[in-house]
Amino acid sequence: MDRIPILKFGNALLVTIQVDMHDRLATALEEDLTGKIVEHNAKGVLIDISALEIVDSFIGRMLDNIAAVSRILDADTVVVGMRPAVAITLVELGLSLTGVKTALNVERGMELIKARLRTSDTEDEDDVEE
Repeated sequence: MDRIPILKFGNALLVTIQVDMHDRLATALEEDLTGKIVEHNAKGVLIDISALEIVDSFIGRMLDNIAAVSRILDADTVVVGMRPAVAITLVELGLSLTGVKTALNVERGMELIKARLRTSDTEDEDDVEE
């Protein structure tokens, strides 16, 4: 079975979906990503969906699940590159992607993750001083 590559980028993970997602591939991505978050103690997950032309309810729920699991594992999820038609479809399906931050492109998405990392580093320093 094909897998979607997950790249480590500092304290973040980068996922670029370049193929049409089917249910098994989406489930494998969710499992692989969860393992990588734990393995690398990642604080951010950036998912680039700019190549996706269509998102169905299963893929939308998978993105929502990834964000929920990531939050539990102390990592923020940012989805970038969403096409207008995909955004409209998600709204029509009633999927709000709770806890998923969005950005127009990878650069802006990485800025969101870096801001989260700076906040996390500051909180860690405050814990040490107490």
